[in-house]
Amino acid sequence: MKNYVLPIFPENPLSDGFEVVSERIEKNREEIERLLEVSEKSYQNFLVPFEKLDEELDELFTPIYHLNSVQNSKESQEVYSKILPILSEYGTEVSQDLRIFEALKSISKEGLSKEEIKVLENALFDFQLSGAELPEEKKSRVKEINLRLSELSNNFSQNLLDATNSFEIFLEREDIEGIPESDLEEVDGKYRFTLQMPSYIAYMTYGPNREIREKIYKAYVSRAEENGEVLKEILELRQEKAKILGFNSYAELSLQTKMANTPDEVVDFLNGLAEKSKDVAKEELEEIRNYSGLPDFKSFDLSYYSEKYRKEKLDLDEEAYRPYFEKSSVVVGLFDFLKSIFGVEFRKVVERVWEDSAETYHLFENGNLIGRLYLDLDARESKRGGAWMNDWQSHTKEKIPTAFVVANFPPKLLRHDDVVTLFHEMGHAIHHLFSKVGEHSISGTNGVEWDAVEFPSQFLENFAFESDVLKTFAKHYETGETLPEEMIERLQNTKNFQSALQMVRQLEFGLFDMKLHIGKEKDVQELLNSIREEISPLIPPSYNKFQNGFSHIFAGGYSAGYYSYKWAEVLSADMFYQFLENHEIAEKYKDIVLASGGSESMSELFKKVSDREPDGKYLLKLVGIEK
Repeated sequence: MKNYVLPIFPENPLSDGFEVVSERIEKNREEIERLLEVSEKSYQNFLVPFEKLDEELDELFTPIYHLNSVQNSKESQEVYSKILPILSEYGTEVSQDLRIFEALKSISKEGLSKEEIKVLENALFDFQLSGAELPEEKKSRVKEINLRLSELSNNFSQNLLDATNSFEIFLEREDIEGIPESDLEEVDGKYRFTLQMPSYIAYMTYGPNREIREKIYKAYVSRAEENGEVLKEILELRQEKAKILGFNSYAELSLQTKMANTPDEVVDFLNGLAEKSKDVAKEELEEIRNYSGLPDFKSFDLSYYSEKYRKEKLDLDEEAYRPYFEKSSVVVGLFDFLKSIFGVEFRKVVERVWEDSAETYHLFENGNLIGRLYLDLDARESKRGGAWMNDWQSHTKEKIPTAFVVANFPPKLLRHDDVVTLFHEMGHAIHHLFSKVGEHSISGTNGVEWDAVEFPSQFLENFAFESDVLKTFAKHYETGETLPEEMIERLQNTKNFQSALQMVRQLEFGLFDMKLHIGKEKDVQELLNSIREEISPLIPPSYNKFQNGFSHIFAGGYSAGYYSYKWAEVLSADMFYQFLENHEIAEKYKDIVLASGGSESMSELFKKVSDREPDGKYLLKLVGIEK
């Protein structure tokens, strides 16, 4: 085994970030010109060094992107916003360079490995999708569009973060009765609540004052009003770009790199799940509406009365579980579980990081160092909302991979939902870290079809409900007592509480996203309203402008791809039930699905493990909609 040297996270990548990235881009341009002079181009003398240019540029930029997400500041915003245009310009320029495209087409596949052929085919396809063969006028327009889209995406994200951070409310003691002490922030005798996720969830779940619940809810769902105009321009530009590239819609363009074949196939898939779920969702809502006794039950009542109902009728008090989910114990327990089924070991190391609460772990397999993981789990105002995995280095012939797992958890005691989230993001991380692929562009999560990328994360999150897994780490932070079996049973019995409501909510988002990007509907709000009327049992107030905060599709990678969560869940539910029947399948799953990255289609990898196609019945069974 090679003695790999892992780069340390830069002390301050922002200080000269723009200059470093600019210089790298210029060096890349020079190197491309040199490569184009090579007389007889081959995989080794042209494509390998060409791919290396992107890999090294990405490794320089990732720490800057990462800091802007986890330690957002005026400086990070300025540096990030300054870099985005030159990155976009360079990326479009290279991807449309007909000379490079012709050079790639001249490379013989003879003698190439299966991985190398996949890299070459992907590269050729990417150039086609980028418009390398377009007339110069159209190339120029695509370049302008890409530049503007990168700016708009950043604006959308920053507007949302600024709006989230701009709200705070200070409450009296009588307005916070019933809210767990661990969720309270006392300031000069009053209690502060914000739109940061732990704080927002706490009041919506436990806040006794209905007027205040609505005030906080309204502030949350009407955030970043200016994003209404931003998203309209994003949609217009995406559609224009798709038309220039020869597609009927941006949805068609997006699906070129996914498992699904057509937008209609996706819409039919989502509608099929909706038909099987929406009546059950109506029953679930009616149960809570009747329990509340409110004649005018609203969206801001759902979490509050659902928690009361779950606690009273189903004997599940979410807060009673938190002492058993001390954050560091959960992390260690998750690592122990991964060791038990995959034979790997995470060891904590002391290393300079960007935040005192962030941690570094080295990953070992059979005594060999195979990867590194950064964990940054605590919520803070300078951090983008939500949870995610991002990669820094990927596994290649020369390098071992590095991944970041980021979340916005309470500082000490987690909710079970947080535990599920951590398992989910670690599913993404091990997909990246377990790679055995030698080519960067198809290693780890790179090159994986977008509608399959959630498969490993969803597979792993299912284990956060398993008794044997929970008992390894769910221990009371004061007494050391293991989570009692009866509490585990209650957790499992209520796992699918309101699962149909959750299902139709995700289907609403997926249908909204796909239909938006099919581009037939002109008015965003009208489209969202029509989908809600068709499948959603609870219509939100008119001031709910969910779309202005839908960062997954307007500031992330899920545009015309949000359906991927459900698409991949068909794979993950099926694989989970296979594991329950035969634990030994974990080794095949690791060695085939996780190790192979994007070197093969996920449909082929799934069949190699399962010897058959995935079966959608397991998803409906998993969530309790069908037996």
